[in-house]
Amino acid sequence: MCGIAGLISSQKTIEHKEKIAPLMINTLKRRGPDEGGVYMDENALLLHRRLAVVDIENGRQPMEFKTKDEHYILVYNGELYNTEEVKKELIAKGYSFSGHSDTEVVLKAYAEFGEKCAEKFNGIFAFAVFECLRKRLFLCRDRIGVKPLFYALKDHELIFGSEIKTILKSGLIKPEINKEGLFELFFLGPARSQGVGVFKGISELKPGEYAYFENGNLIKKKYFEITAQPHTESEAQTLEHTKWLIEDAIKRQLVSDVPLCTFLSGGLDSSIITNCASKNAKAENRQICSYSVEYRDNDKYFEKTLFQPNRDADFIDLMVRHADTKHFEVIIENEVLAEYLRDATLARDLPGMADVDSSLLLFCKEVKKNFTVALSGECADEIFGGYPWYHREEILFEDTFPWSRSLDIRRSILKDGILKSGEEYVRGRYLDTVNSASKLSTDSKLESRMREMFMLNFNWFMQCLLDRKDRMSMYSGLEVRVPFCDYRIVEYAYNMPWNLKALMGREKGIVRKAFEDDLPREIVYRKKSPYPKTHNPFYFKTVSEKVRKILEKKSPLTDMLCKSNIENIMENPDSISDPWYGQLMRAPQILAYIVQLDTWFEEYNVDIIN
Repeated sequence: MCGIAGLISSQKTIEHKEKIAPLMINTLKRRGPDEGGVYMDENALLLHRRLAVVDIENGRQPMEFKTKDEHYILVYNGELYNTEEVKKELIAKGYSFSGHSDTEVVLKAYAEFGEKCAEKFNGIFAFAVFECLRKRLFLCRDRIGVKPLFYALKDHELIFGSEIKTILKSGLIKPEINKEGLFELFFLGPARSQGVGVFKGISELKPGEYAYFENGNLIKKKYFEITAQPHTESEAQTLEHTKWLIEDAIKRQLVSDVPLCTFLSGGLDSSIITNCASKNAKAENRQICSYSVEYRDNDKYFEKTLFQPNRDADFIDLMVRHADTKHFEVIIENEVLAEYLRDATLARDLPGMADVDSSLLLFCKEVKKNFTVALSGECADEIFGGYPWYHREEILFEDTFPWSRSLDIRRSILKDGILKSGEEYVRGRYLDTVNSASKLSTDSKLESRMREMFMLNFNWFMQCLLDRKDRMSMYSGLEVRVPFCDYRIVEYAYNMPWNLKALMGREKGIVRKAFEDDLPREIVYRKKSPYPKTHNPFYFKTVSEKVRKILEKKSPLTDMLCKSNIENIMENPDSISDPWYGQLMRAPQILAYIVQLDTWFEEYNVDIIN
């Protein structure tokens, strides 16, 4: 994985590119700690920072390729999991290769197929190709949106980058936020609308989208859409197909020229990945390493809830013995967890999932000491119906986002009259999403709603978690791969009837049944439990003290906040009946989100404009 950036001018020579280049590329050093590269001409500036994972010697960027008709320059962030298949097709067409990097395959695939190359790739990526003679830029993002790609247009120039901070460092875009951006922060955050960069003027290429920039114009096109198709397989065939797809995705993502490990929570998804990785390692006379995360003294304060019914520790131990992994547990101190809310904000360039972000950042920081690549179990819950809101009818058919069913707590932290139409904004985003769900005329009311729920989870909850995983891991120069995000699995799961997906009446029932002979029964039939959070009252006390100091300040943020209602959260944390976002963001995390908001406004020197 890497960091990419660039500035393209259609109508004039780029001024001050020698000054801009180091400012922009320095923002990407954490994503690419191994080496950097720059390409410049009068109309283009392309920047790359590399985290070397495959073909260390031959994968350097920007990478160039000349044909008789064009001179191509590529900057690329990601991994292809079908490199060999695409490479064989190109060799058959007369291309030769100097190494085994996927970077070279991406570049030559674009030279041969143009924008159609995107449809041939199975992987996670964001890349840009500049055609020097035509002075045209091609941008592309993977189907699922695992890798980020932000951009901004200013005076016939296009600035792009893997992170928002990279675009801001160009000096061409000011750190400003308008009403739409504030709606995103206060009424949707930590999620955000697809394509929205929150800062005024900054956008993001959507998942499954590519774009051309030429003559000052940006033209975007979707190359991947999730569409409804009849499911024609029997239960036995569906089980076999599901297992094959998941195992094939995992095996493809185990390819690496540097050390690789797995994240293990003791849940179904990470256990499937770890078990498969362990089998692969044993075939090569190796032992796979696994990592888990826990918080200091969490065992003393843990309380069962609907969303978090049990702790991970016992299940992790069981899985470590079963898969025979060399296991490491990372213990996070609560004081450090609170302090790293700042770093988590800087990593994401926005307020995020509070300590759920900062804990992952700290976790990845420890894993990076020994490994460069890890596999993680994100996104199975979104696509295979793993969350409680898929299974509780009173939530399933409620006409709103299931992880933020009430906006009352969000409204309460704001002064009266602030952002009056926030609820309408959220309603519009919700309707846009459910109306986009592709359906069959034969779908029942339940199947129709399940397709809507799939798209809500895919476009929002899943994207928020992928955002989190990319920023927190890459902040430490750790590449984390997510096998359940293989687009083939996503397409297959979308069209799987609910009675098969929820086989045995269980969340992710089809996945459980498919792997019940591979894992301990206690793991296979364990009730869904989310990423662990701290339950230590010391953490709540720490973030409360931080918020009290914030409320004493005069700032653009505090001008919007209702001090008395926020103080009530600090004094009566158990009064929060509905979470801010999903299962994990309750009173401590709401306060931590305010801490992150304050950090963001100050560190990015954000101005609020009309």
